[in-house]
Amino acid sequence: MTTVFYIASAIALLSTIMVITRYNAVHALLYLVVSFVSIALIFFVLGAPFIAVLEVIIYAGAIMVLFLFVIMMLNLGEVAVQKEKEWLPKQMWIGPGILSGILFVLIVYTLFQGEPQWAIVDMIGPAEVGAELFGPYIIAVQLAGLMLLAGLIAATLFGKRVKFKEKKEKEDS
Repeated sequence: MTTVFYIASAIALLSTIMVITRYNAVHALLYLVVSFVSIALIFFVLGAPFIAVLEVIIYAGAIMVLFLFVIMMLNLGEVAVQKEKEWLPKQMWIGPGILSGILFVLIVYTLFQGEPQWAIVDMIGPAEVGAELFGPYIIAVQLAGLMLLAGLIAATLFGKRVKFKEKKEKEDS
């Protein structure tokens, strides 16, 4: 299990560095998903399968859906299709594909080996996570909620301001 931990950690570091150094947002997003999956594997190996599942569902899943919605909202048509073909050449998939393949082999190895790792340590379940979040960390949870609400309000106001400006410019023309 130590080997799986170190390989997954190396993949997480490598893919995170690739996220930071990519100029294209699509390329960075692919490496970000690989990074999230490798971090989920690290949590799983350390005996926290609940946190690993949350990592995949919330981070990797939510980011992909959010990105899909942004592309759908822009709806740029044929120009966007041509740009996407330029941005995603077949060679671009080699890096994330290799890293994802290694992660897949590690996950299969971890799931089908003899004794599960979490049998050795205490398993962390949803009740323990909830008790910690709403116990000693209640202030941090409330502050995070307020920050998310402030970001949502700011994004809404910014979007309305831009639409108002565009509408005013059309009327003036």
